[in-house]
Amino acid sequence: MAEQVDLTTIPISPDGEKGADSGPATGKLITVFHDKDNFNVKHPLMNKWTLWFTKPSSGKGDNWNDLLKEVITFNSVEEFWGIYNNIAPVSDLAMKSDYHLFKEGVRPEWEDPQNKHGGKWSYQFKDKRGVDINDLWLHTMMAAIGETLEDEEDGEVMGVVVNVRKAFFRIGVWTRTIGKSIPGRGDGDVAGGKGRSVDKGQKILLSIGKRFKEILKLPPNESVEFSGHTDSAHSGSSRAKAKLTV
Repeated sequence: MAEQVDLTTIPISPDGEKGADSGPATGKLITVFHDKDNFNVKHPLMNKWTLWFTKPSSGKGDNWNDLLKEVITFNSVEEFWGIYNNIAPVSDLAMKSDYHLFKEGVRPEWEDPQNKHGGKWSYQFKDKRGVDINDLWLHTMMAAIGETLEDEEDGEVMGVVVNVRKAFFRIGVWTRTIGKSIPGRGDGDVAGGKGRSVDKGQKILLSIGKRFKEILKLPPNESVEFSGHTDSAHSGSSRAKAKLTV
């Protein structure tokens, strides 16, 4: 696995030092929203997040683990923008590439222990020329790290993904459950489905789906679909039959 970039090596200003008009000496606080290079303030996120990248397969039986690369982990708004401003936009990625933004410690794989009982909301944009995929992906990531896709106690959202394919762009939101309690877990904590009724779990998933649809700016006649990872694995495709639609 590729070594992560040490965020402390990223200079606060272009010449590697704080500018003369910012920082403790002047008492002037500068956020990344004021200056994307010379900020001296960090706003912590509720969770740490890891950006992953899937490079295109060579078509010669590449191993998934060789294609999936861990890029960097961050835990502040400023670090997010610093990373975002220095990676290729989705529109510039090669076909069969993916970006994955997941909570730290969760691999963007169906088999991960924190994903295996879950599923995802997703939508395919088939008119690639008619969609601003960079803006939609940015707002999806911001909703994830800003924890606005769900309520604080829900504990469902694991990560978000964007897929670049020849015929479409696809954006997805991965959840910990499919609206049911996770087998083998106690009832002491309802986050992530533990101890929830099926009805409550379904309502939470539907709420996430509705918020996701709003972020994608979809009209009422278009639907986002939810499918379970287990169903996808059994069907051999990421496009398993939808369990829910919004």
